[in-house]
Amino acid sequence: MTITALPLSSNAPAKPHPDPLASSFATTYAGVVAFIAVATEGSFARAADRLGVGRSAVSRSVQKLEDQLNVRLFRRTTRSTTLTHEGDLFYDRCHTGVDRIVEAVEEMRDLREGAPRGQLRINAAVGFGRKVIAPLLSEFQVAYPGVSLDLVLSDKPMDFISDRVDIAFRNGRLEDAEIIAKQIVPMQMLVCASREYVRNHGLPSTVDDLAQHRCINFRLPSGRVFEWEFKVDGQLRKFLPHAKLAFNDADLVLQAVLAGQGIAQMSGYLICDALKTGALVPCLVQYAPDDRAHYICYLSRQHLPSRMRVFIDFMTAKIRAADLQCLADLGIAA
Repeated sequence: MTITALPLSSNAPAKPHPDPLASSFATTYAGVVAFIAVATEGSFARAADRLGVGRSAVSRSVQKLEDQLNVRLFRRTTRSTTLTHEGDLFYDRCHTGVDRIVEAVEEMRDLREGAPRGQLRINAAVGFGRKVIAPLLSEFQVAYPGVSLDLVLSDKPMDFISDRVDIAFRNGRLEDAEIIAKQIVPMQMLVCASREYVRNHGLPSTVDDLAQHRCINFRLPSGRVFEWEFKVDGQLRKFLPHAKLAFNDADLVLQAVLAGQGIAQMSGYLICDALKTGALVPCLVQYAPDDRAHYICYLSRQHLPSRMRVFIDFMTAKIRAADLQCLADLGIAA
């Protein structure tokens, strides 16, 4: 019986070409740098001095590179070291790339350790950003003219990664364990009314008395109404007042209270000036919650560029010096 060999199918899958990036992965960067140094200096000894390593380390790196490329890159004698034809080709192709890598490394080191420069994208709540952060930016740029600032105000916290945020100011209680949060100052929440309102309606003396007053609410970005918070007998107590006025802007809440339209619980930074001038009168101070704060937040402590480090330090110092602790200024014990 005769057995005839069948021809190979023309439909057999072709062997895939190796990816150039994958093929070069095994080629060590140290070997390429050692090669460039030897080619530039003309000897292994001078290359070792330039790189700050031993001659044997340079020789091993070049030998490993030659083995990986399967070519001889240098002609070595006791008196001279010269490039082979393949070495000439390899040097022409890769030395500009290594130069660019060196420049990139130096630029990254300069961003980390040199004079602050580059862009910072900053996120803050609308009220806090407008009243506290924005007024400080011009002074920061006078001190650090190489840094460009992009301040985005939003009462809905932005995502550090998808929104490309470098630094965010957050208020209240933080629940995101994946970010670094540095407390700047405590966040005082106070119920206040205008003097006109006090003359016409008086002030509540207990949390339960709020049901008898004209309350003004703040609506969160989620659409939910912000619940007023109090510390009663050492425990957190939340209160959601029935209100005929509600705003999704903290400044509008403040303006309505100043106009005598009702009372509201507001952040200390927003009402400090009005309390100092007497335009607003605080109440229920003995029930003020004490576990909220203003935070400056970022993703990681590692490898912070100098522009972020100086911004964090600058803002922390300036905000702490801004005297936002209005209860202490008024001589009122919380």
